[in-house]
Amino acid sequence: MHRCSSFSYLPASLVALVSLALTATTPLQAQRLSSNVVPEHYSLILAPDLKAATFTGDETIDVLLHAPSRTITLNSAEITFQSVTVSAAGHEQAATVALDAPKQQATFTFADPVPAGKAALHIRYTGILNNELRGFYLSKTARRNYAVTQFESTDARRAFPSFDEPALKATFDVSLLVDTGDTAISNGPIVRDIPGPGAGKHTLTFLTTPRMSTYLVAFLVGDFQCTSGEQDGVAIRSCATPDKVSLTPYSVEFAKFALHYYNTYFGIPYPLKKLDLVAIPDFEAGAMENFGAITYREVALLVDEKTASIDAKKLVAVDVAHEMAHQWFGDLVTMKWWDNLWLNEGFATWMENKAVAAMHPEWNMGEDVAADLDETLNIDALPTTRPIRAHATTPDEIDQLFDGIAYGKASDVLLTVENYIGPETFRKGVHNYLTAHLYANATAEDFWNAETQASGKPVDRIMSSLIVQPGEPLLTFGQPAHGVVPVTQKRFFLSPNGHADAPQKWTLPVCFKTHSGGNSCALLTPATHELHVPAGALFFANAGGTGYYRSRYTPEQYSKIVAHVEDKLTATERISLIGDEWAQIRANHASIGDYLDLAAAIKSDPQATVLDSAFEGIRAIRNRVAATDEERIALAAWIHATFAPEYAKLGPPAAAESANTRQRRALFFSLLGLYGDDPAIISEARKIAELALDDPASVDPTLREAALSVAARHGDAALFDRFMQTYETSTNPELQASALRSLAQFEDPALLERSLEFAVSGKVRNQDATQQLGISLSIPENRTQTWSFIQSHWNQVRAQFTIDMGERLVSATDSFCSVQDRNNVQQFFAVHPVEAADVSLRHAIEAIDGCVELRTAQEPHLSGWLATQHGF
Repeated sequence: MHRCSSFSYLPASLVALVSLALTATTPLQAQRLSSNVVPEHYSLILAPDLKAATFTGDETIDVLLHAPSRTITLNSAEITFQSVTVSAAGHEQAATVALDAPKQQATFTFADPVPAGKAALHIRYTGILNNELRGFYLSKTARRNYAVTQFESTDARRAFPSFDEPALKATFDVSLLVDTGDTAISNGPIVRDIPGPGAGKHTLTFLTTPRMSTYLVAFLVGDFQCTSGEQDGVAIRSCATPDKVSLTPYSVEFAKFALHYYNTYFGIPYPLKKLDLVAIPDFEAGAMENFGAITYREVALLVDEKTASIDAKKLVAVDVAHEMAHQWFGDLVTMKWWDNLWLNEGFATWMENKAVAAMHPEWNMGEDVAADLDETLNIDALPTTRPIRAHATTPDEIDQLFDGIAYGKASDVLLTVENYIGPETFRKGVHNYLTAHLYANATAEDFWNAETQASGKPVDRIMSSLIVQPGEPLLTFGQPAHGVVPVTQKRFFLSPNGHADAPQKWTLPVCFKTHSGGNSCALLTPATHELHVPAGALFFANAGGTGYYRSRYTPEQYSKIVAHVEDKLTATERISLIGDEWAQIRANHASIGDYLDLAAAIKSDPQATVLDSAFEGIRAIRNRVAATDEERIALAAWIHATFAPEYAKLGPPAAAESANTRQRRALFFSLLGLYGDDPAIISEARKIAELALDDPASVDPTLREAALSVAARHGDAALFDRFMQTYETSTNPELQASALRSLAQFEDPALLERSLEFAVSGKVRNQDATQQLGISLSIPENRTQTWSFIQSHWNQVRAQFTIDMGERLVSATDSFCSVQDRNNVQQFFAVHPVEAADVSLRHAIEAIDGCVELRTAQEPHLSGWLATQHGF
C-alpha cells in the first residue's frame, strides 16, 4: 500500500503538515487466531446492492484442523450471520455463532467435535457497503455508486468471514452477482459471465487465485472502462469511471515498461495472467497492491499527458511502480506478521525508484531518493520514533506501523546495504530470497541471511543493527592522518535536549569519496574508533549520499567541503550535505547563518532537487525561526537579491527544455513569490493562473502549479470563484486537486472563511477534507483563523473523518510554534479526543516543542546574520 502518497502531490512547502504515522479508529484487544485451524481455499459468491448499500454473501471455506475441536474461531466485523454449517468426514452439522466485537472475531460452536483433517465451512451472511473507505464500501460520483474494496491491513473480515492474518494464505474463487449494465474486477480474469439469477442481473466468475493473504483480495463493481495493453504475455489494463478513461493510457504504457523491468530484475516472471490498475473516486490510501487488481486514488493513476506537470507524471509513475513491485514483495512473498511490514513497504519503496529511473533517467530519481533519505533521517531523529521492526497485535497497533519508518527508513537501509555490497550481488540475494519463499511467508532474518550468503559480508549484523534499534547514528569525524580518521558514533536527536534511554551503537558501512569520484567503504562497528580513508581526495564521509547516518565534520573539514560543494560533490552528495547542515542547526550545533551561507553557495546549482533541498530549510527559517515582521521582511529581501537573478537567467519556458530546467524555474518562482515577496512574480503568477484556468495547455504545466499557489496567496474573490468552478467541473484529477489545494491557500480572511466552510460542507470528498484544513494550518498567516474555525465547528469537522482523517488533522497541528499554542492544542484534544490519534498528538506536541526550541536558539543568530547582509 502506498499510504504516504496520499498527499505526495502537495507542494514541498506543504508536505510537512502530513504525519506519516497512521492509525485505525477503535481500540481493540489482541486478536491472534488459533493455529489449530488453517484455511486452504475460499469460494465466495457476493451480491452487492449499490442502492441499498448492502450485500449478501455465500461462502465456503475449506480448512484443515490439526486436532479435533468443537469450536472454530475466525475474524468477522459488521457481518450478520444467516447460517453456518461444517462438513467433515461425511458428517454435516450446524453451528451456533458467538460474536466478540472488540476482538473482531466470531466463534462457531458445534454439538460434536469436528475431527482432525479436512473440513468445509459453509456460511451465509449479509453485510453493509459502508462509507468509511475500508472493507467493502461505497464510492460515489455525481452519476452513480460503485462498490469497491480496501482490505489492508485487517478489513477483509468486513466483506467475508475469514482467517484474516497474512500468514494464513489460501486460494480464492470469487463470483459477483451484479446489475446487467455493470462489470466487475477481481484478482483474476473473468472466466464465466452468465445471466441471472434474477432479472436484470448477471454473474461474473473469476479465475482461481494463487495462494495469497486475505488482505490482497479485491472486488470492484460498476461501469468501469479500461485502456488495454500487453507485456510479456500479461494482459494489462488501466481502468476508471467512464468520464475519465481517456486519462488512463499513460499508466498503461508505464505499467508495460515496469512489468518487463521487474521480470528481468527479479528473474521471476509476474505470476498472473492479467494486471488491472483501477482508479477509484473515493479512496483513502494512495494505492493498494491487491494481487492482480491494484487500486488507486484517481490523482495517483490518471493523467492528461498534454497538460500534466512533471510532478503529476512522476506521482503516477512512482505509485504504479510501487504497487507493481508489491506483486513480488508482499503478494508473491508476504511477511509472516505485521511486525515485518517493512519487508513489504520498504522493498516496494526502494524498488519503485529503480523502475522509474530506468524509464525516465531525465527525472534524476537518485536525487529524489537522496532527498527522501534526508526527510526520513529527520523523522528518525525524533524521540518518539520506533524501530523498523516493532511489536503489533491489534488493528490499532498494526495500522500505526504504516509510517515513514516502514516505508522510508526500511528503503534507505536497503539502499545502504546495496551500495555496500554492490547492485548485482544485492540483486542476487533478492532473487534467492524470493525464490525460497514463493507463495509463502518470510521474516527479516530470511532476507538478511540471503543477502549475507550472497555477498559473504556481514549484512545480517548491519541490517539487524539498523532494524532492531530506533533512531540513527551521528558520526563525528576528527582530522585524518596517516590514512585513518578518528570517528565516534552516538544516537542523533534533532532536539538539543534529546537523549537515548540507553547507549546505542550501530554496525554499518561508511563510504568515503575517492579522488576518482568513486567511493571506498569501511565497516564501522561498536568497537571501531578509526576508519581507513582514501588518500588525495576531498574528505567527504557519505559518498553517493546513500549512508543511513548523519555526519559531523571539524570546522576545517566543513569549510573545505563548502568551498568545493559545486565542483567536487555529486548532486546526491550535495543533498546529503545540505540535510546534515540543517540537522546540525536543529540540534544547535551550528548557526542559522551557516545554513543560509550554504544555500547562497548553491544558488546556481544545476539540479532542481538540490535547490529544493536547500529551499526547504529557507522555508522553515521563514515560517519557524523568523519571529518579527522586520526579520521576515529582511529575509524576503535577501531571498529576492540572492535568487531573483538566477530565475531571470532561465527566461521564459521553451518547448525543448529538460524536465530539470522546468522544475528549477518553478522552484525559483515559488520561492520568490511565496517567500521573497517579489511583486513581479506575484503579478506574473496571476496572469499565468488566469491563462491556466482558461486553457491548462496554454502554459507550462510545471510552472502552472507554482503559479497557482502564489496567485492564491494574493488572490481576490474573482480568482477564488474560478478555482471553485474548476474544482466542481473539471474531470482532470490533477487540475481538480490543484484547484482544491489553491482554495485552502487564500490569505484574505473572508475568502479563507469560505474555503474552510467549503471543506466541511460535504461537497469535498472525505479523503480530501482534512487536507484542506491541514494546508490552511500550515500557512502562518492563516493558522490562527483556521484553528479557531476548527474549534468552533468541531462537529462539522469531525463529521468528515474517515478511518485515518481524524489522525491527520491532529498531525497537522504540528505547525504551531509557541508554548501557548501547544497548551491550547493539548487542552482541546483532551476535551475533544480523536480516536486512535494519541500517537499523532504526541508527535505534534513534540514538533511544536521542537519549533519553540529552534526559534529560541536560532532567532538571535538569524537577526544577527541578517544585520550583516548589506541592505537588508
